[in-house]
Amino acid sequence: MFAVYAAEPNRDDPLASLTVGERPAPEAPEGWVEVDVTAASLNMHDIWTLRGVGIKPEQFPMILGCDGTGTLPDGSEVVLHSVISDPDWTGDETLDPSRSLLTEKHQGTFAEKVVVPARNAIPKPAGLSSVHAAGMGTAWLTAYRMLFTKSGLRPGQTMLVQGASGGVSTALVQLGRAAGLRVWVTGRGDDKRALAEKLGAHATFASGERLPEKVDGVFETVGEATWSHSMRALKPGGVIVCSGSTSGPNPSADLQRLFFLQLRVVGSTMGTLDELRDLLAFVDTAGITPEVGLELPFEQAEEGFRTMLDGKTAGKIVFTKSQAA
Repeated sequence: MFAVYAAEPNRDDPLASLTVGERPAPEAPEGWVEVDVTAASLNMHDIWTLRGVGIKPEQFPMILGCDGTGTLPDGSEVVLHSVISDPDWTGDETLDPSRSLLTEKHQGTFAEKVVVPARNAIPKPAGLSSVHAAGMGTAWLTAYRMLFTKSGLRPGQTMLVQGASGGVSTALVQLGRAAGLRVWVTGRGDDKRALAEKLGAHATFASGERLPEKVDGVFETVGEATWSHSMRALKPGGVIVCSGSTSGPNPSADLQRLFFLQLRVVGSTMGTLDELRDLLAFVDTAGITPEVGLELPFEQAEEGFRTMLDGKTAGKIVFTKSQAA
């Protein structure tokens, strides 16, 4: 079958191992289902896979793609949950020590077909297109958990999103606005800040710019480049929710500020199946149209990867099945 995959790990030149070609079609083990892929979104996790981070060399070649939409053999449309936990695990699957994501142990969604546990294929709301739903299982689910499960923020409070144009950031802006929070965003360029404002941000600021007042919560995916600003931006008792560190993982902890102002730093990873169901219902009932910055056929995947590597994202990058397929 046709697939977009990582041929081998390449830490220094990840696109050198990106391959568009043929891979064996998957077989669904007991309790799993085969899904004909309609659309799938690109995530930083795919870049890390190309670099060989979080995956053993012997697991290559690996079909990329953590999330997506598709159809079951009976024709029903589904959204895929990316977190695969032990079948015997109960409770929050993100806490399962043996959990994995698609593309870590199991082949991903950038292909004609993918197999997932039957419980990981959930009905797609009719009001949400396959393209707009394609990013729900990773970026949007991450944002949903950060905001509604981890932050403790309430409608009317002020949230700051560090980084204006990535998939998680744009999801946070749209979700926060729909939930009644005051949404502030930082961004490196006028175009990125303009995108955040278009999506509902109440105010935008240059990266590192002094804010007019302290905020209740900061949402971090950037890491070292923005961490000190995030710490300084918080009210006493405020919270930073962190789900990534694209600019580096080792900023100063600023412990004196942390304990004196009684700040909270909360880690957040992906989300649960129940949270994905709730996310889909919220997006559908709130009438949110997830921002898709670039839509490409799978055959042009390299263009999407290069856009992400160059930092030119403006919402989700989504790959779709060719009309000729």
